[in-house]
Amino acid sequence: MSGMRSTRRELLVGTAAAASLGLPLGAASAASGVVRAEPVPMRYVRLKPSPFQDAFAANRRYLLSLDPERLLHNFYVSAGLPAPGPVYGGWEAQGIAGHSLGHWLSACALVVANTGDRAIAARLDHALAEMARIQAAHGDGYIGGTTVERGGRTVDGKIVFEEVRRGDIRTGGFDLNGGWVPLYTWHKVQAGLTDAHRLAGNPRALPVLLAMAGYLAGVLEPLTDAQMQQVLRAEHGGLNESFANLHAITGAPRWLRLAEKIRHKAVLDPLTAGIDSLEGLHANTQIPKVIGLARLHELTARADQAAAARFFHARVTGHHSYVIGGNSEREHFGAPDRLAARVTEATCEACNSYNMMKLTRHLYGWQPDARWFDYYERVQLNHILAHQRPDTGQFVYFMPLASGARRSYSMAEDSFWCCVGSGMESHAKHADSIFWHDTGGGGTLYVNLYIPSRLDWPERGVALDLDTTMPFAGRATLTIGRAPRTAQRIALRMPGWSSGARLMVNGRPAAVVAERGYAILQRRWAAGDRIDIDLPMRLTAEALPDDPSIVAFLHGPLVMAADLGPADAPFDGVEPALVTKGAAPDALAADGSGGFRTTSAIGEPLSLRPFFAQHERRTAVYFPTFSAAGWSAARTDYLGRAQEAKALARRTVDIFHPGEMQPERDHDFVSARSDVVNWAGRPGRRLRPGARMDFAMTRAEGPAILRVMVVAGDADRPMAVTVDGQPVPPTGRGDRTGERFALLDHAIPAMGAQGRPRAMVSIIAGRDDAVIYEVRMLTAPDAASTT
Repeated sequence: MSGMRSTRRELLVGTAAAASLGLPLGAASAASGVVRAEPVPMRYVRLKPSPFQDAFAANRRYLLSLDPERLLHNFYVSAGLPAPGPVYGGWEAQGIAGHSLGHWLSACALVVANTGDRAIAARLDHALAEMARIQAAHGDGYIGGTTVERGGRTVDGKIVFEEVRRGDIRTGGFDLNGGWVPLYTWHKVQAGLTDAHRLAGNPRALPVLLAMAGYLAGVLEPLTDAQMQQVLRAEHGGLNESFANLHAITGAPRWLRLAEKIRHKAVLDPLTAGIDSLEGLHANTQIPKVIGLARLHELTARADQAAAARFFHARVTGHHSYVIGGNSEREHFGAPDRLAARVTEATCEACNSYNMMKLTRHLYGWQPDARWFDYYERVQLNHILAHQRPDTGQFVYFMPLASGARRSYSMAEDSFWCCVGSGMESHAKHADSIFWHDTGGGGTLYVNLYIPSRLDWPERGVALDLDTTMPFAGRATLTIGRAPRTAQRIALRMPGWSSGARLMVNGRPAAVVAERGYAILQRRWAAGDRIDIDLPMRLTAEALPDDPSIVAFLHGPLVMAADLGPADAPFDGVEPALVTKGAAPDALAADGSGGFRTTSAIGEPLSLRPFFAQHERRTAVYFPTFSAAGWSAARTDYLGRAQEAKALARRTVDIFHPGEMQPERDHDFVSARSDVVNWAGRPGRRLRPGARMDFAMTRAEGPAILRVMVVAGDADRPMAVTVDGQPVPPTGRGDRTGERFALLDHAIPAMGAQGRPRAMVSIIAGRDDAVIYEVRMLTAPDAASTT
């Protein structure tokens, strides 16, 4: 994030030579001295009333509403067993079925580990018993629910694994032998079983886990390195982490060898060399690979693995992230520090933040410095809390940061996106990182997150209450309920967003030691002792790195956003800009109720409130700013561009982004000879000479325009475009010179009486390659004027 960039760099540079770093997974690390801090086990922590407790409760209700037998529908079918219930909708009704089950297992295990919830534990136990029955029916350790299309039929995805075992390996990047990321789904299920074993302590989990791992090991171990690298071109989640964890649980060298074999060199080797080659990559495909490296470092103490994890974290948080701490636009990384053109309705996939928080926990465990949790807190407050509706427990896929955008929530039984799965986990773990402790016997208790909670840790003789008004006001109180008879250190994180902190112990100013971003208090504590913390919250502005005139505002750790109206009403206004006389925060005034007010450049009153809490509102997060003279000169063009953008949005019926996984699924994309490319920060599909791509697009009844985006230099390359089998030659060309692209328009006549609302589009390359970056279905200009 641009506002954290300098401190992050200082932190990473200052520790670049450190090699003894790590974070445990509940089993002793094989590399002594790697781990310096561990989270206090969740069973000793209880959330108190707060937005976090609300999110946890809503998530628990959602977990209980899901039927594990329906999540296992395809698993029963694969094993030749009758399925007790119908398959869920959304992604669960597609080839990726099973990934939700894995996340659900992990989320249930987290709840059980935190609260011992008997209802959740019983539901988890039933799912594990059924998984054991399904696995026994296969007889070879296989357990899965993925499917694949073959010859117009949907068949069991086990065929893909058996083909890979024989060395038959094909992938276009988002598939493996035609199956939708089957190894990604495998990782989710294996991770869920791991968590059911280590977090929930359920004895059914480990036998299923070991047999499952053994089946996949039998597929992957015989592969040559070249074959393995071909397999790893397909998204495979954190499969390296899963096998590293299994080694930590069992001590068996086989699993460590396999974890190290699952190394995607095309991505991890540049990171190990300190090279940022992330531009154009599907973001969430990469983060779990790095988490796996971090976990391997904890087991091997290899410095190169730690260096790659630290470098990746620094690049993503410092050069690829937005103000809420999330990253990616339309699921992909762009060029570093080039975000201004990528503030859209498809920013910040929730899975990315879920995984970056996991990686942050590893890095903090290696080096317990408070600034790691400045980032963690930023994401947890402003992205994770924002992406769940606390009334229904439903989730957002992308967190849109474009002005006037609203959040689109999942449906309880008919979405099951990846971000629904990671959302189940994210809101089951709000208690897992509040309190940490050192591992060197120093007796330090770290308070990293100011979340209302109670800690009762009998093994250490410690009990305390953490009561706080944060994140809305910077005050917190720790009240000691029980303490050991020896002196103990309590380390309170002093957030980077605050200055002038004040600490009192039993009503008197406290003498503290400042160390790595903490205020450390050491004494023999007694029941009734009270620590009061005052952390002044300042209003600050954070600019985009490539356009300092575009800023977002934070009050302490909270991102503030303008309320632009209810989500169920369209936003027809102009993106709010501000005219400033001095520093950007001077343009805002406190409203007396925790928010701020200002007036836009065109005179509209604006009210800014915490972004995360505006679940059913349209918002503006980033604001273009102008001096008075600058606004006077720019006003006409600014308003004109805004109107052009709104006119295009009104005419757009459908938009397709080739080279991106979910848009290709949504548009029934098929292509035999094409591959994913990236240019100028945009993914696309390259068709070889004579190759074709077919896809479906929604269209209006009247005349339409099919607009195809190509690189400007390729605009004259011949290619054929058909709609519902009819050729549609280009009728016009427009250039987007700022992005170096050309827009090729193709006129489509009005639908006849038998017309279909979805048009089947084909693009066929001529004698040269054809590279397609975007296809947009528009109403024709005359038709648009009458709608």
